[in-house]
Amino acid sequence: MRLDLVSLLDMLVRIDSINPSLVPGGAGEANIARALAQLLTQQGVKVELDEAAPGRTSVIATVKGRGGGRALMLNAHLDTVGVSGMTAPFTPRIEHGRMYGRGTYDMKGALAACILALLSARGVDLRGDVILTAVADEEHASLGMQSVLTRVTADAAIVAEPTGLQLCTAHKGFTWHEITTHGRAAHGSRADLGVDAISHMGRVLVALEQLNRNLQQRAAHPLLGHASLHASLIDGGQELSSYPERCTLRLERRTLPGESVTQIEAELKDLLADLGAQDPTFQAELKLTLAREPFSTPPTAEISRHLLEQAERILGRAPAKVGQGFWMDAALIAASGIPTIVFGPDGSGAHATEEWVDLDSLRACTDILTATIRVFCA
Repeated sequence: MRLDLVSLLDMLVRIDSINPSLVPGGAGEANIARALAQLLTQQGVKVELDEAAPGRTSVIATVKGRGGGRALMLNAHLDTVGVSGMTAPFTPRIEHGRMYGRGTYDMKGALAACILALLSARGVDLRGDVILTAVADEEHASLGMQSVLTRVTADAAIVAEPTGLQLCTAHKGFTWHEITTHGRAAHGSRADLGVDAISHMGRVLVALEQLNRNLQQRAAHPLLGHASLHASLIDGGQELSSYPERCTLRLERRTLPGESVTQIEAELKDLLADLGAQDPTFQAELKLTLAREPFSTPPTAEISRHLLEQAERILGRAPAKVGQGFWMDAALIAASGIPTIVFGPDGSGAHATEEWVDLDSLRACTDILTATIRVFCA
């Protein structure tokens, strides 16, 4: 049975796969993983399910080559963000060459393209294997990708996140931190006893603003621009008539290739040490809560060259080379030693109330992935 791209995407969008780590009670990936596994098994493809946590299921599907060739991984994620504010998010509709619905753009459209590209490898007499990893939890903690990488490797990987048919070879990473300032609780009438933790955090905020300005003065990455940081969440104090004994700030630092977590923590610790040197009553502590490394693949990598050649032949133009500010599973794949690029369709509305993928670009993406497989795995 030959699968149609539009019908396949329609099927995928109709399956609720909201990430339960983002939306309590979300459906998770088990249902869509089972449906995809059944579909691929019916097509004669070897399928394994990988459950990183209860209900957090990924699919590993392989079309084996005859041996002696290079293996190529195609990667997409199964989970979506929530649907608050959307009307009929799981009922796809097509208007003016676009399919609308939750996940069409981020990234079930690209998943459909990867599925058809994988199936195209059957019966072509390739030497190398083609592997589809359709993973859980990319939108939160990447449990699926981390688990799958303990079972799968390849000679190169294409992550099919939407890029507007541009070649992405770099994206930013991020670190999350908590800063807590400590004061001394006292009645609001006892200025002689109280130490205001919130006022101390105000000094931290001013210093962080200056650090962010300094980041903009450093050399820019050719594809990603500058690193940045921002204050995300803050809370503190007990009640109106008390000096606050504690204030906690949560901040995010967006990172560039070449920046290390150690370096970033050192900058923040130095910032707090400087504030402490100015005021002996200033007390603060820093905690790293999460780090995700940036991603960069040399544009000279062989998988980049093959995809660019096939894309230019199919599109009639050379795709632009770009970087992305947001984080992707590409960083984990590359960190495992697999040369990785990102290439996917055009559209809009990731995490928004109106989401769509351009169907012509999705067809072109499928053709380019298919052609790249036949060259790389030949």
